[in-house]
Amino acid sequence: MAKKSIVARDEKRKAMIQQYAAKRAELKELGDYEGLAKLPRNSSPTRWKNRCVETHRPRGYMRQFGLSRISFRDHASKGEIPGVTKSSW
Repeated sequence: MAKKSIVARDEKRKAMIQQYAAKRAELKELGDYEGLAKLPRNSSPTRWKNRCVETHRPRGYMRQFGLSRISFRDHASKGEIPGVTKSSW
């Protein structure tokens, strides 16, 4: 489980990205890079980190499922993810 402060910081970044999305797109369209530089750093989408929905783990994130590899394995072994089975040969 990730620290609550880091999860809260990431949520704050996500909110700021949505807040400045329209302005950022407008400045990019105009080619105003000085204006873009004046926007807050956390309003850039590249600063947002993909995290597991359950554990908020940043590493081993599987984009297709929104889970970390550990959570994915737990759910897959319980049969809770449709279409995913353990391979055997």
